[in-house]
Parts: sequence; C-alpha cells; structure tokens
Amino acid sequence: MTGRTCRVEGTMIVQRRAVSAVLAAAALLLTAGCSSGDGDPSAGDGSASPASTTAQSSTSAPAAGQTPPAKGSVKVLRTVARGLDSPWGLAPVPGGGLLVSSRDDATITRVDEKTGDKTELGEVPGVSAAGEGGLLGIALSPDYASDHMIYAYYTSASDNRVVRMLYDAKKPAGEQLGAPDTVFRGIPKGMIHNGGRIAFGPDGMLYAGTGESGDTGLSQDKESLGGKILRMTPDGDPAPGNPFPDSVVYSYGHRNVQGLAWDREQRLFASEFGQDTWDELNAIEPGANYGWPEAEGGGSGFRDPLAQWSTDEASPSGIAYAAGSVWMAGLRGERLWRIPLKGTEASAKPQSFLADEYGRLRTVAPAGGDKLWLVTSNTDGRGDAKGDDDRILEVQVR
Repeated sequence: MTGRTCRVEGTMIVQRRAVSAVLAAAALLLTAGCSSGDGDPSAGDGSASPASTTAQSSTSAPAAGQTPPAKGSVKVLRTVARGLDSPWGLAPVPGGGLLVSSRDDATITRVDEKTGDKTELGEVPGVSAAGEGGLLGIALSPDYASDHMIYAYYTSASDNRVVRMLYDAKKPAGEQLGAPDTVFRGIPKGMIHNGGRIAFGPDGMLYAGTGESGDTGLSQDKESLGGKILRMTPDGDPAPGNPFPDSVVYSYGHRNVQGLAWDREQRLFASEFGQDTWDELNAIEPGANYGWPEAEGGGSGFRDPLAQWSTDEASPSGIAYAAGSVWMAGLRGERLWRIPLKGTEASAKPQSFLADEYGRLRTVAPAGGDKLWLVTSNTDGRGDAKGDDDRILEVQVR
C-alpha cells in the first residue's frame, strides 16, 4: 500500500487544565453506555458498488428497534445562501443562524437561515492556510447558552490545533470574535491529510478527527496524534473512560477522518478518505484499530468499515444522522450518500442523491426533524467548480 501514489484529499503536546469532578463523573457514566431557493428535485437513485455533529433524532426516524426502509429520498427545499468562499465547517446556532468557517480566508461568518444575509464575525488569528490546511471544523460549546464559546480546529505554522473563542454578537461585524484560547495542540500538519472535523458528543466530550499528514506510519503509532479520532474534555484533557491511559486517543489506524456523527443510541460513526481503492464509513469503537496503512477497506483482519466506496464515488467529507440513516457528503463523488442503519451495520446498500447537481459536497449537518443543511465545496481549488461560488442548501430526507 505504501508504494501507491497518494490521492490528495485531505509529538503530543497537551495543555491540561482542571476539569470539575461533576463533568468527569458524568462523562464517565455516559461513556460506559456508548460504543462508541432552488426547489430542485433530487437527482439520482443509485446504489454503491457491490463491494461496497451531535446526536439528534428525526421525527421521521423509524421507531426504536425498527430498520429504516431500504430506499430513501432527498428533496432540495431551497438555497439558503450563496457567495461563500472555501466553506468547511458548519455550526447551527441555538435560536437561529448558521456559523460557517472559511478554510482559506480563516474567517467565521454567520448566515441568517431565513434571509441568507451574511455577517462576518471576524478572522481567526494564527491560521496558516495551505493545501488542505486552514480553518477547518467548528463546534459550539456544550454550555454555549451561558459561555458563548466557539471551538475551531485549524492549521497553524507548526501544527493542527483546537482553540475556543468568545462570540459577542453585540460588537461590530468583523470584531465579534475574542482572542483564541488554545485548548489542544500538537496534531501533525501537512499539505494533505489534516483531518479537521470536531464535534461535541452526547457525553459532553470533544471529539476530533485527524489525518496522518501524509506520513502513513503515524496512524498505527498510538503515541502520535495523527490518523486518529481524539476524545477530550472541553478543556483539552484526556476524557474520562478513554481506552488508553492518560491519552486523548480514542481510535487509531485512520488515514484522514473527515466526518463525525452519533445515532440516537449514542453510537459514533466516522467517514474517512481512502487512498486509491476504498473510501470508508466506520462504526467507531474505543481502542479499535481501523487498519491504515496496512489495510484499505474491509477483509484484512482489522476493524471492517460498515460501508465502502470506490474513491471516485465518494471522497467522503462531513456526515450527519437523520431518519435512521447516516448521510454522507461526497467531494470527488459530487453526491450525497444515504446509508440506512441497523445498529452499527448497513441495513441496505448505500443510495446516492444529487449526483453532479451541485458539485463537491463538503459538510452536512442536522437541521431538525427530517431536514439537513448541506454545504458545497466548489471554491476549494479542487475539481471542476459548479458556478463561481459556494452555497448552503436546505434538504429534506427520508
């Protein structure tokens, strides 16, 4: 595997602070139970090849214990906003609004989901945008209602790191972000494979998907932060109940993790780029080895993916859970994938929608009920851009 040409899509320093006993005890308890406006119609009803953000339940989801239908549907309800530049992360704000990070501009913008109006909060200092690096995933603090903190994963001059910033909407546009407080640093960086997705889980802990930065040996090294899913407290300490002592490493053997989502049973799923053969959607178990670089795809004696795709069908990015399925955005594949679930297995073949309709799809996030927010990625310098800007779509899924 190491002799193949790398497909471009995509040390431990920990700042530790005290964590309250209440938070630690609650996290440990939860971990114990966690295996963890266009109106365009949807295009396509394809299936995968034969080889093939926080937990929210959908109002249209099957009842507990029931399997979703083998076939689903997608309807684009409207274009929410256009004119975005290299959008990457998306964080819905309680009470209204969508925060969007720009990978290359290192800015965070608030989009009014009703009018499409955009307000720039400000630029995140210290971001070194190059290749696949820059300002990547964003997430809101579990205590956002009281602390108004935005978490961000970004590439600096020396590493990838997680910071948090105070958001003050009362200040003038462009000046609404406070100085970044570094929560966690030391994640390997590169021109490729920087990972970047962050999300708070149902246990209140912060999860981060990382890449191996082009150094494949990091993925199997449990002392390295590259090619991993990390789990930490909101202050950046190893989370209670992690599988390896005094470590933020939650799972390893990944190539470049791009999407994180939980089902309503608090089970974690993650998407990641393959190299030349298979892209993957995995059900994540604490301490499990997902095989890279020794394996790509299933059947190699490591933890097998629950679904896999040829690299031209997917290049998976963000994922979300709704209506009993995981929904996965595809970059090179330029489509939205539906993977119906039965526990931690696919209950039917993955099904594709919107193929070649909106170009590269970067991020998907729950929008409540049976709706999703979907963000395109046509201004990231890859592929053939569909138009001259990027957009946020509201879609209905079943």
